[in-house]
Amino acid sequence: MYTIHHTSYTILCTLMLLCFVGCAKQPAEQGSIPEGNKYATGFKLTETDTAVIVEVFQPYQRLCIKEPLRRLGTMSTVQVGFLYALDAIDCLAAVCNPELIFTPIKGNEVDLGDSMKPSAERTLQAELDLLLAVNYGQYDNLEAARIEKLGVPMIYINEWQEHSPLARAEWIRVFGALIGKLPQADSIFQTVEEKYTTLADEHRRVMHNQIAIMSGNNFRGTWYVPSGKNYLAYLFKDAGAIYPFYDDERETSIPLTLEETLHYFHDADVWVGAGGNSLSELAEIDSKHTWFKAYKNGRVYNWRKQRLPGGPNNFWERGVVHPEEMLEDVIHILDDAPDSTLHFANRLY
Repeated sequence: MYTIHHTSYTILCTLMLLCFVGCAKQPAEQGSIPEGNKYATGFKLTETDTAVIVEVFQPYQRLCIKEPLRRLGTMSTVQVGFLYALDAIDCLAAVCNPELIFTPIKGNEVDLGDSMKPSAERTLQAELDLLLAVNYGQYDNLEAARIEKLGVPMIYINEWQEHSPLARAEWIRVFGALIGKLPQADSIFQTVEEKYTTLADEHRRVMHNQIAIMSGNNFRGTWYVPSGKNYLAYLFKDAGAIYPFYDDERETSIPLTLEETLHYFHDADVWVGAGGNSLSELAEIDSKHTWFKAYKNGRVYNWRKQRLPGGPNNFWERGVVHPEEMLEDVIHILDDAPDSTLHFANRLY
């Protein structure tokens, strides 16, 4: 059994498969890259002769992995994508929102319910070695505290807090450490990094054909666009696109009025990340969408090429693990390449 001491944020496992120790302060400067990482700021791995130490930040947690964990629960589809990349779906014992998972899974996993409010009772019944949680805010912390009090070992996987696509992809190393596949994870990430950086080096500095790009949609009078610290902005920059907010350091999306959006994007050549499935549907959602050059020229794309009926979308699973394929998509979009060259992006007609 596992025993929880909530006030000190400590979990002791009598089977000695993992040791969980909490601290009040993060042992690395916020925003810095820990030793051993190349891009990610949210975790640190330390290998010893007998274990792998996994430290994650915000909130700070420390695990000592002495043997590979075999029963994992996931709270996001992204986590399923990481496990699939490591050929470790067999480790998946429980999931949230199975109806939203694109990746083929066994089908006998315990359904934990909605990821924003997972069932603590079902989580306990799943007899997990570890629950891979997500920390989006105070609401989730309340649910996590309830699950902790029931004695379920848990760690936050916060790859979504990373800014760059490669930093998000580097979290595959955490999954590798948990399940005894760190060498495989390192190999996968090295291949991804090499492909990504090769593409970026070829296109970033040349401002690819001087093509201007826009993103987002009009929602109740406000247009939300990526800031310069958003992973999409990194993709745009690494593809060599012209985008007006590369220097904006805001942590959240940038809210624009319609007038501001027209000022910045009226003449943008391409539109990536639109909300509709066709040009006519986009116009029905909001007729103002038709005012932009990209719409008029039919160069509008969403991220739904690998989306299944009902919502499962491989963009959020394989896409996070393989940002080099996402970058290829943006480059091909800027080149107005055939639809067949795209991995996740889908042109609207």
